[in-house]
Amino acid sequence: MASHPIASQQELVSRLATRGFEVTQATVSRDVSELGLVKVPHHGGHIYALPGSLAGAPPANSDERLRRVCSDYPIRIGRSGLTLLLVSEAGVANAIGQAIDESTFTEQEGTLAGDNTILVLFADEARLERWLQRFEALRVAAPLRGYAR
Repeated sequence: MASHPIASQQELVSRLATRGFEVTQATVSRDVSELGLVKVPHHGGHIYALPGSLAGAPPANSDERLRRVCSDYPIRIGRSGLTLLLVSEAGVANAIGQAIDESTFTEQEGTLAGDNTILVLFADEARLERWLQRFEALRVAAPLRGYAR
């Protein structure tokens, strides 16, 4: 990717097609998520990059990646008992779950991510409420680009 920057998933689909790989945008979206690729500024636009390849990448246990994910994707929050249900776009749940796991948020017992849904599990009401307040504050600090909440 360093020698041929990729700015969009559709661009990646097109480049793969020219090399004989027939993939869908949905498949690429899942692959981007699984690889943990992030969008970074590049010559007035953005390109995909591996987090480890970035100089000055956020350290582990930083909220920066979570803040960025919250600004890039719409996230709806629901609740059932001591479980929060975060719902976003198809193919991004793993990236959101990983950003939560790598953040300084420690009140949760764990996360479980599917395609567009993340379950955030808690041991008690107090931890859930603290986590939710912090998460909402982080989302307010990272306004969503191009989406209504």
